[in-house]
Amino acid sequence: MISRILVANRGEIARRVFTTARRLGIETVAVHSDADAGLPFVAEADQAVRLPGNTPAETYLRADLVIEAARKTGADAIHPGYGFLSENADFARQVIEAGIAWIGPAPESIVSMGSKIESKKLMEAAGVPVLADLGTTATEADLPLLVKASAGGGGRGMRIVRDLSALSKEVELASAEAASAFGDGTVFVEPYVEHGRHVEVQVVGDHDGTVAVFGERDCSIQRRHQKVIEEAPAPGLSEETRAALHEAARNAAAAIDYVGAGTVEFLVDASDPTRFWFLEMNTRLQVEHPVSEAIFGVDLVEAQIAVAEGRPLGHFAEAASAQPHGHAVEVRLYAEDPAADWQPQSGTLGAFEIPGVIAEFANPTGGAGLGGLRLDTGFVSGSEVGTHYDAMLAKVIVHAATREQALRQLAGALAKAKLHGLTTNRDLLVEVLRHPVFMAGDVSTDFFETQELVTRTSHVDETLVERSAFAATVALMEAAREVRTVQRGIPVGWRNIVSAPQVTEFTLDGSEEPVRVEWYGGRGGYTGDSGTVLSASSTSVTLEHDGVAVTYAVAIDAADLAAPVVHVDSPAGYVELTKVPRFVDPSEQVATGSLLAPMPGSVISVAVEEGQQVTAGQTVLVMEAMKMQHTIAAPTDGVVASISVKPGSQVGAGDVLAVVEGDEEGAQA
Repeated sequence: MISRILVANRGEIARRVFTTARRLGIETVAVHSDADAGLPFVAEADQAVRLPGNTPAETYLRADLVIEAARKTGADAIHPGYGFLSENADFARQVIEAGIAWIGPAPESIVSMGSKIESKKLMEAAGVPVLADLGTTATEADLPLLVKASAGGGGRGMRIVRDLSALSKEVELASAEAASAFGDGTVFVEPYVEHGRHVEVQVVGDHDGTVAVFGERDCSIQRRHQKVIEEAPAPGLSEETRAALHEAARNAAAAIDYVGAGTVEFLVDASDPTRFWFLEMNTRLQVEHPVSEAIFGVDLVEAQIAVAEGRPLGHFAEAASAQPHGHAVEVRLYAEDPAADWQPQSGTLGAFEIPGVIAEFANPTGGAGLGGLRLDTGFVSGSEVGTHYDAMLAKVIVHAATREQALRQLAGALAKAKLHGLTTNRDLLVEVLRHPVFMAGDVSTDFFETQELVTRTSHVDETLVERSAFAATVALMEAAREVRTVQRGIPVGWRNIVSAPQVTEFTLDGSEEPVRVEWYGGRGGYTGDSGTVLSASSTSVTLEHDGVAVTYAVAIDAADLAAPVVHVDSPAGYVELTKVPRFVDPSEQVATGSLLAPMPGSVISVAVEEGQQVTAGQTVLVMEAMKMQHTIAAPTDGVVASISVKPGSQVGAGDVLAVVEGDEEGAQA
């Protein structure tokens, strides 16, 4: 019997395992980097051990430090979570050799499925359909192609190739990214299915040879080959196809005597769903496991613990044999900007509130056992989102009687969430959940490339911005009035002789022009073109426009008194504004043509030299941050006037990396 579990992971993953462990009466141990010391998972554990450093290589990927932490705390079991060391066979062996229970599959199973190249050969021998590994034999007739990392996943080390002449370069880039992410630069080349679906099957095996299949999940909505929305059961599949997928997954697990929780992933031809091919097997729990838990009413972490203790699946196998109940959908809420090529964001999460959540890290139970929101997150309001790890903030899951109800409920909750301080993909998720093509179940991995989405552009709802800016102005004035110590009886904005409106200006991300608010204030209250103020305070402003009253919730972040950031939430959406100060510090200005670091990170390579002529879109340098590589390109044709960094340089958000003078500037100079 396991009595104390150390989770060799962080954030949401650690909290998820802790939740089940506490329910089962098992003590918990956290390990954490210096960057994660203030996150909730550390405080929630019964014991916590610091892993000195910040990067994964210094901390969570140090098997020796993790095992030593287990020894020091008396942990008799280690759960690897997902990511980091979860599919590292050497780590699993070291845990077992240390006399500690390993909550995962046998090291031999991890090895068998750890290489996508070797696992495909194994699956082909087991009768599971696979895509051909083309290696260096690819021809024009094979296009398009997909270059993939043999180790790891999450979209890193993956490239689509449509021009055969670019294959060698893309292989080189994919290999470099894979080596950086997984310590293994091996890649392979296979045909790219243009309009495919990513469907995976959840399995759990025990020591008696029983393999329970907990249905399938559709994970086709992806960006950068990383999943964004997952659901179970997969929509639009025939019962024959479901049965064939489940049988193929069961055969895959049986072929390697699989013990523990795992996922067998398949590529399904969206044009002909009867055709599918094996992609890989993840020998661990998946990020998206909650949707399978919801429709089968099980706790998969509990099943993992039971198997690790040597017990048969028992009632878990019975639950797997039953029909799934209702429909579940999960979205991954990321700190990223979809309109800026999914650029990760870092900083302080000022507010993080999702309404209607009735369970965290456990199945939601609404009326008749259906309906309800589940939240799995490693963050709370005020948490710091760093640059060393993945940009995912949370998973929001809904379980409802039907798919239509699930989509509607989840979209509504996300739309009303308060997410301040960081740009997120929330609006994109809401748009996809309400998109007619997605609602019809027409899903594929190229969804974002084939569908027009407002939130994939720098679209600005001018009416929302104008009214939110007016509400922000009124709230700022009310905040000023609340702290007055003299002339309390004089209304805010009052003038003895009114000659012209007062003006407040804000900046808005994604817009070059300032947002200008013209307004009047006096004994009769505030007036402006954006509506009539019915009530006002520093935190809430109700405006009436054309007979319709709308309340705007306002949060003022006055860390910078001269230029406070104002967050405005309303039923129409969220707007973040920064007040333009009356006077600007010249030292804060940067030269025209400056290329600024979009986030903290490190410089991987510099592709140009000072004085070199460049064209718009040409790569100037490459950064690495939040587990992804980011290309910094020339904004215009011109000359590289200066370069401020070199490979290996650590940079902060907003640092000047280089300056490119446009051709016109150069001519004038």
